[in-house]
Amino acid sequence: MLTYISFRKLFVLIALICLPGVIVPQINKNELYKTIQFLASKELDGRLAGSQGYTKAADFIAGELTKLNLKPAGDDKYFQKLKIEYNEILAPEHFSAIKNGITIPYQIGPDYVYRGFTGAGKLTAPVVFCGYGIDQPEFGYNDYAGMDVKDKVVMVFRYNPIWNVKPFINGNPREKAIVAAKNGAVGILFVSFPNDPDPQKPIGSFIHGNGEQMLNFPEIHIALNIASDLFDGSGHTLKELQFLIDSTKTPFSLPLNNKVDLEVHTKYQKEREVVNVIGILEGCDPVLKDSFLVLGAHLDHVGSQAGKIFFPGANDNASGDAALLQIARTFVHSKDGPKYSIAFVFFAGEEQGLNGSKYFVSHIPSIIHRIKYMFNFDCVRFGDSIQVNGGKSFPDLWNICKEIDQKNDKLLVAKSGEGGGADADPFFQKGIKTLYFVSTNSYKHLYQITDPETINKDLLVSITKLGYKTSKYLTSTPLISPLDSH
Repeated sequence: MLTYISFRKLFVLIALICLPGVIVPQINKNELYKTIQFLASKELDGRLAGSQGYTKAADFIAGELTKLNLKPAGDDKYFQKLKIEYNEILAPEHFSAIKNGITIPYQIGPDYVYRGFTGAGKLTAPVVFCGYGIDQPEFGYNDYAGMDVKDKVVMVFRYNPIWNVKPFINGNPREKAIVAAKNGAVGILFVSFPNDPDPQKPIGSFIHGNGEQMLNFPEIHIALNIASDLFDGSGHTLKELQFLIDSTKTPFSLPLNNKVDLEVHTKYQKEREVVNVIGILEGCDPVLKDSFLVLGAHLDHVGSQAGKIFFPGANDNASGDAALLQIARTFVHSKDGPKYSIAFVFFAGEEQGLNGSKYFVSHIPSIIHRIKYMFNFDCVRFGDSIQVNGGKSFPDLWNICKEIDQKNDKLLVAKSGEGGGADADPFFQKGIKTLYFVSTNSYKHLYQITDPETINKDLLVSITKLGYKTSKYLTSTPLISPLDSH
């Protein structure tokens, strides 16, 4: 006897075999690249959520959705409003070391970058190295024990150690800054691990962690060359101390012989209005159109600093936005529309902690009914192959993607993670099946001003095509579709 489950598996197998016969409109490489060029341009100034540049980006996307005649799904046409923290880094600014009475000026961008939620400040102060910046005697570990950091600037590793048995709290920049301030410090310098094979360069980032914003406490990510200058005359090197601390799992903090001179100004708002941008392509089947596939990408990046540098975010995530917009265009221009409905969502505030996607999941617009799947596109233009995460949690869905790739460009790697990740995670947490499209080896220029110099146009086209074909299959199967199977 042929059971429902075995019949469904047979049907899906037949559908996959027939996939090569599906006529797919051409993915337009020039349109993809043109979208990235605009979103990553100086005019948009890094698309910091809440900034004028982000508003221009949101208006651009809404205009493109209008041209495609997609249905608005926000509370203000295409815009779904939400509020997030906002911090703008203003001029004037400078950062220098003072060694033996000699001032050594540094260049913002290659030498140092302010953390997104830095506080303001103008000061000259000695520097104290405080290891990982951890003050947790209850775990038997305190980098501040016996150290006088009052009215001084502390230098700490940006990340927590990986060797701790119990997870240390206070691992994010704001949390480490609060700990430093409680010990009397007036500013904090974050430094990457010098013993890593490829030490991280200073990056612009808005990941902050728990706690209230400290309005007058500078937070700066410095390059290793600055750390080396500040360690000069101490009798130690940063590389030596990282090895010593990690090998003994014991703090080794010390005052340095040199000072820093710095100035930075900010404009902070606890709440600032931003928008998700949402357009709906309604399914053509009168019954099936009540089920939705959500295709998403975050529109924001990390903005600019003091009018001197900006972070284009071409890969992260103008590339995902371009792919998503091109998939929408391809669906609209296809001769046969989807039977199920598709929501195209451009999220705000991902860089702070998935704010836009979290808000969307907890405030789903009334026009959107049953969400069955969510595909996320993030960092899809740099690298050499395609990775689709979610395969370990949803192998049936991932295998559909794999079958499509095998019939086409054969760029999908076997490696795949658990469900969720980035803006797909709030959907995964809600019990929705997700796939997360990303290029492999994608993050070399992440949060850096060098980002626009990197592109693999053919890979971008391939990922966009794979995302479209997988979406097309899921939303067009007329009987026992995976979209209608749970």
